[in-house]
Amino acid sequence: MKVRQGTVPESAPPAEDRKPATTVDYVHLPTNEDVIAFAGYYTPEQEVRLPFRGRELLYVTGHIVVESACHDGTCEPQNYWYALVPGYVVEWQYRKNESDLPVSKVEPISDPGTRREIEDIIFRTEAVSRVEFH
Repeated sequence: MKVRQGTVPESAPPAEDRKPATTVDYVHLPTNEDVIAFAGYYTPEQEVRLPFRGRELLYVTGHIVVESACHDGTCEPQNYWYALVPGYVVEWQYRKNESDLPVSKVEPISDPGTRREIEDIIFRTEAVSRVEFH
């Protein structure tokens, strides 16, 4: 069956019978603290809760440093600023994990059009060179 974008087929199940959205746990890392990673480190700098389409979107901005990256025969450190989008907030900091870090329940963004729209918003408002989705 072909469905035009923005329409719901007549045979769609009632809202109460639809499959619930997938949610995952997102562990909030401390901001402005380096996290050691393979070949360097990253530093989450801020968490942003953005109203988006009647929901609340969570994204984190930060800085990544690759201490030794080799390209064309030279090895130099590289760095860039990023945004990571865990998804829509379903339940904010509802528990703590075994390391005593807060955990939120989020719904990841999978729709390509929605991802592009979110990327556009983040690129216009944040000084980042990459946007990644959880």
